[in-house]
Amino acid sequence: MPESSSSKIPVTVLTGYLGAGKTTLLNRILSENHGKKYAVIVNEFGEIGIDNDLIIGADEEVFEMNNGCVCCTVRGDLVRILDGLMKRKGKFDAIIVETTGLADPAPVAQTFFVDEDVQKNARLDAVVTVADAKWLSDRLKDAPEAKNQIAFADVIVLNKTDLVSKPELAEVEARIRAINPYAKLHRTERCQVALSDVLERGAFDLDRILEIEPEFLEAGDDHDHDHHGHDHHHHDHGHNHGGLKHYHDEDMQSLSLRSDKPLDATKFMPWLQNLVASEGQKILRSKGILAFSDDDDRYVFQGVHMMLEGDHQRRWKDGEPRESRLVFIGRELPEQTIRDGFEQCITT
Repeated sequence: MPESSSSKIPVTVLTGYLGAGKTTLLNRILSENHGKKYAVIVNEFGEIGIDNDLIIGADEEVFEMNNGCVCCTVRGDLVRILDGLMKRKGKFDAIIVETTGLADPAPVAQTFFVDEDVQKNARLDAVVTVADAKWLSDRLKDAPEAKNQIAFADVIVLNKTDLVSKPELAEVEARIRAINPYAKLHRTERCQVALSDVLERGAFDLDRILEIEPEFLEAGDDHDHDHHGHDHHHHDHGHNHGGLKHYHDEDMQSLSLRSDKPLDATKFMPWLQNLVASEGQKILRSKGILAFSDDDDRYVFQGVHMMLEGDHQRRWKDGEPRESRLVFIGRELPEQTIRDGFEQCITT
């Protein structure tokens, strides 16, 4: 029997450009008394700068912290490291994988789509990007990696907001939304964000996310003012049924497709597979919830580049709008081709 999703260990990919504040966030995870057992995979333990007094034991580059968490370094193969953590005594509440500041998070995320052993025991939970409010606009101009990290994120921690003015903050948030209108955005100072807002989010479990946040696939500018201790949510609801809503940031785009008419599965599935086969290098993320004709179940899918996974999640509820919503985020996407192909899949 395959492991159920709930029994698999959730894995968060933590990314962000150099100096954004990832280390500050990791320090909190490894030192605070939050009552959770997290395993943190970092590139170099020395870079984290954890106080030696907090380390109670070390075994083969795995450091045990006095709050029950462990920290280990990547030596080559991420799959091997994950396998080793799975075999340790006592299950962890979650695993966090830190990428280098110059890394594209896509290859790490793809590990959870293609490696069978990893899939049996772990599930990709979310991609969390820490961004520097003061320098992000500059990084987006000169560093493709920074743009990838924003585009790929499910959660964005916009850090160092105390170092910019309100107009500057509004500008950087607009830049973020031009690249990724769908990620949850938290404003922070010194990465003071509730760990529950960045860990165990279930962002790759579309069915769960849509139950908690029905606007998940809506383009929006919701953000949380974490350093004030309260939240403000603003949602921009697009209602262009069967149409295409798009945002531009030079070469990066997000496309939103919707139809309140059912889709023909015999047309849609080959179309989607052909689309990611031909344009997968350009498509960073794809996700959607689908209503097929002659099918009482919701179909949910998501993809990373050319890797796709999907399944029937549950039956449509009485009174629930049976509409299909898809999101593609990527570079130089062929908008008209995608629009035309999608519309060919809608039943008439």
